[in-house]
Amino acid sequence: MTQRALRSSGEHTPGRPRRRAMIDAGSELDPVHPMKLPATAVRTSGLTADEVAERIARGEVNDVPVRSSRSVREIVRANVFTRFNLIIGVLWLIMLFVAPIQDSLFGFVIIANTGIGIVQEWRAKKTLDSLAVIGEAKPTVRRDGVAAEISTSEIVLGDLVELGPGDKVVVDGAVAEADNLEIDESLLTGEADPVLKQAGDPVMSGSFVVAGGGAFSATKVGREAYAAQLAEEASRFTLVQSELRSGISTILKYVTWMMVPTAIGLIISQLVVKNTNVKDSIARTVGGIVPMIPEGLVLLTSVAFAIGVVRLGRKQCLVQELPAIEGLARVDVVCLDKTGTLTEGGMDVTEVRALNGADDPYIRQVLSALGASDPRPNASLQAIIDAYPSPNGEAWRCTEALPFSSARKYSGAAFVETDGRPSTWLLGAPDVLLPDQDPALGEIEQLNEQGLRVLLLARAEGELEGPEIAHGAVPTALIVLEQRLRPDAGDTLRYFADQRVATKVISGDNAVSVGAVAGKLGLPGAEHTLDARRLPTDPDDMAAAMEENAVFGRVTPQQKREMVAALQSRGHTVAMTGDGVNDVLALKDADIGVSMGSGSEATRAVAQIVLLNNSFATLPSVVAEGRRVIGNITRVATLFLTKTVYSVLLAILVVCFQVEYPFLPRHLTLLSTLTIGVPAFFLALAPNKERARPHFVRRVMRYSVPSGVIAGIATFVTYLVARHYYTGTEALGAETSAATLTLFLVSMWVLVIIARPYTWWRIVLVASMGAAFLIVLMVPWLQNFFALKLVGTVIPWTAVGIAVVAAAALEFTWRLVSRRFPV
Repeated sequence: MTQRALRSSGEHTPGRPRRRAMIDAGSELDPVHPMKLPATAVRTSGLTADEVAERIARGEVNDVPVRSSRSVREIVRANVFTRFNLIIGVLWLIMLFVAPIQDSLFGFVIIANTGIGIVQEWRAKKTLDSLAVIGEAKPTVRRDGVAAEISTSEIVLGDLVELGPGDKVVVDGAVAEADNLEIDESLLTGEADPVLKQAGDPVMSGSFVVAGGGAFSATKVGREAYAAQLAEEASRFTLVQSELRSGISTILKYVTWMMVPTAIGLIISQLVVKNTNVKDSIARTVGGIVPMIPEGLVLLTSVAFAIGVVRLGRKQCLVQELPAIEGLARVDVVCLDKTGTLTEGGMDVTEVRALNGADDPYIRQVLSALGASDPRPNASLQAIIDAYPSPNGEAWRCTEALPFSSARKYSGAAFVETDGRPSTWLLGAPDVLLPDQDPALGEIEQLNEQGLRVLLLARAEGELEGPEIAHGAVPTALIVLEQRLRPDAGDTLRYFADQRVATKVISGDNAVSVGAVAGKLGLPGAEHTLDARRLPTDPDDMAAAMEENAVFGRVTPQQKREMVAALQSRGHTVAMTGDGVNDVLALKDADIGVSMGSGSEATRAVAQIVLLNNSFATLPSVVAEGRRVIGNITRVATLFLTKTVYSVLLAILVVCFQVEYPFLPRHLTLLSTLTIGVPAFFLALAPNKERARPHFVRRVMRYSVPSGVIAGIATFVTYLVARHYYTGTEALGAETSAATLTLFLVSMWVLVIIARPYTWWRIVLVASMGAAFLIVLMVPWLQNFFALKLVGTVIPWTAVGIAVVAAAALEFTWRLVSRRFPV
């Protein structure tokens, strides 16, 4: 049986105190008041195997779904049943009955696009589901006197669940054992201060332990638990809550408003006013309506995000909320917790310096006893345990223990020594336990400047949990710890510096020590350190201090939260990384929370991104992926909306001039495929390191509106010139071909601008699209299929000339817009 199991089953481990307040043995929960346990409600050994089986048979299991993506059915429904797919589907069915198959190609394109979207999101779902299983925290449950980790979904009603610092309360329950158990319920109630729990007190799912330990009995499981509904809804994989997605929704709303009256006017014009062939009129009416719909934009955004999830999944990065990819790309300040982020979790004791004439063997005995007193040691105490293990012989008896708290910055224990004498010891931050003028602080400062971590061992008098226990404590020894730097942390800090992302190191350790560690890793501004105890409380002054300094020490959990808020008040987009329970509040309030996979369950629960490989070096990949998605979607959105603008404008001009609509659906399907569809797919997935900027709608519309207007006017001018030139029964086909040539050339020039800066593959992409159109014009059967045939030389060259003028106007307009309307 493991050491942990021995403790859990109630057997006493030598040197360990009996640290829990326990409820007497019993078997059944109070059915009337499930949150208040009677004194005989819970056995300390937990449920038996038979009792577990009985509860499973009754369905009393915690069957809340794990954090996951949308179901396959939801994916199909979201991609198929859209407003625009409905419109296009109806128009497609009409065209199948009244026109040749080539005028119905747009319908097949939509089917293919929708299929691609479903497949890509399904791939993303598989990736997320597999990573969620890997990253899922497993609570420790005591059954038949043995503690074992099980899946959250396997907990049954009445299970005895153990708790320690950083553990999340996964179901509702009542405390059965408490050892200075402090639980933070701020995520549920908004109450910032941790609540001290005693035996019989209720605990709610969604809260987490900040100090102490204990166990609770599950009184509500599954969807009956307090936070179950909220957690299930909040943890769902979503594509909609982001500036990018909301911006696209806003654009589509405006497009719908423009499209409806324009389409009605076009229908009346082509079917009523113009006395032409009915089938041909219907085909040209549909040809005018279909290109108004930027249906591929929504699809491409979904595909880009889904591919981003798959790419990050391969790097063991779990994106719990999809917009986090986008959000991290917009970040301009990253707040890092030193321990677990810049440094690895483990530490090594390099030196123990005796103070006030203390005896070295006695100090080692004290440290050994302190290590044995805590069943859940933090990294610092674990280093002491490794250096001074508990002796095999007679050990000191621990009568009381005070677990470490990030708020008070120390831990402690009371012992009865082998000779029967009582003693009380504290272990923690020297600048907290020592008065400001103590001579030992100078020595400690020198060690901190070397990047070493220093703990003070002090002998205290009085009650261990008394408020004045630290006052008057006698310094006995300095324990010098060396932290293990992450080998990849320096490169990651340089990446953020190159990307003009400010980095702030926020730690509970000594500011000078943290600054020295940051300096070794090359953090810009590492010499600007500030002790958070001297941090101003006024939000504006705090924000100014945050911007002026790069390293902050002795930061409390509440201060971390306030520091994030102060930076946000200055307009910064803040990302917070961390792995400890003291980081939870700041992670929750930051724009983007990033947790290490080995971090506490509470941090993983509130973070949007979990680095399952515990590598800080993965963060640049997330930033790069977000920038790729945002930058590229901004590019291709301009292509899609340019088409929408010129389609609406052409329809309005056709109605005003009372002429036939110049295009059949096949023409615009060809143009959309070559100038938008195929190029947009490749451009959306290309590398892009451009920093994400706000105001997505404004940035897209400032280019797409003038581009669409220029393209529409140039095309219509060519069409009118051709109408005055050509006569006879075949005139309309020649006019359409000339207008198609102009529209293609102008749209290609928009693509040429969008594709900048050029790389070899971008040049090949643009050239191949031009070559494809040239092949259509030259191959007879393709001419017939797409009804494109240039007649004579005058009008075709006129069409080219008008396109050249339009291209020059595009260049001038884009440069003017960039200067006059910067974003």
